Amino acid sequence: MRVLSVFMTVLALALPATADEAALATISVTGEGRVEAAPDMATLTLGVNNEAATAAEAMAANSEAVAAVIAKLRESGIEERDLQTTGLSLGPRYDHGNSGGAPKLAGYFASNMVTVRVRALDSLGSTLDAVVSEGANTLNGLSFGLQDDQAARDEARRLAVTDAARKAALYAEAAGVKLGRVMRIGEGGGQMPPMPMAMGAEAFAKSADVPVAPGELNLTSSVVVVYEIDD
Repeated sequence: MRVLSVFMTVLALALPATADEAALATISVTGEGRVEAAPDMATLTLGVNNEAATAAEAMAANSEAVAAVIAKLRESGIEERDLQTTGLSLGPRYDHGNSGGAPKLAGYFASNMVTVRVRALDSLGSTLDAVVSEGANTLNGLSFGLQDDQAARDEARRLAVTDAARKAALYAEAAGVKLGRVMRIGEGGGQMPPMPMAMGAEAFAKSADVPVAPGELNLTSSVVVVYEIDD
């Protein structure tokens, strides 16, 4: 009983208690749930970088190339809601040379990046190849996800509560006490980290249809459950 009393005191100090919990002996546990799901969409950021002697020439060439890339994306079945410009820049390019003197203006560069959601994964490889053929020369990222992850997240939450109940029963048995009612449930962190895929433009420019392996996603949920200990 002395060991149990010390154990319960530590629990009380470790977790902020409500007024009801402060007057009761409780057990607090954290449950974890994980669900694996096959992705059904991909998000990629691609674009065009250009250099020219003047700022106007750099921007004009860049705009023409990006317009062709976006047109090809639309032709590939990408909807307007899945196209978004996420980076546009124009600036001077300097030649620092090897003499250690002042850098000299060598021209201008223009860059335009577009984030694209591809909802038909079976067309992802051909879409990548098509935009490179139209002038896209930069790929900053490719990740996989779910268009609707609600059902998978809810299942992870159920598994987390089940895991918490299992742990609480184990602790109660080890301590020689009985579990009572649930006093409190609090949701912890849960996430579905995107599955990244690194690839340079040169890596898929030579392929007629880029091979892509989407794999599976892990969705996790965490829950904190406080149980009353019956006398």
